[in-house]
Amino acid sequence: MALGWVHPESAALDWDIAQVRRLARHLGYRLVWPPETSRIPLADQARTAGADAVITPSTEHLGILTLHAVMGVADVETVTPRLSFARWPAKPDP
Repeated sequence: MALGWVHPESAALDWDIAQVRRLARHLGYRLVWPPETSRIPLADQARTAGADAVITPSTEHLGILTLHAVMGVADVETVTPRLSFARWPAKPDP
């Protein structure tokens, strides 16, 4: 399962949503979307949803700090440019 994410202030919101849906289908993911009004950080939403990946139109929709946080819990897939960011490896137990 993948969590779709498009920045709510995107200038081409409908187009971006369609592109995320298309990539999710291409990669074989069932796509879910976070609530539009949620103030919960994206990484926490991905963790709670049990998402294997977060799919977004580009890294510009996330920001570098959010990208880093999300990679702690899920892979990140972007439409343009077509990139895959693998989640950070789990830290071994001491």
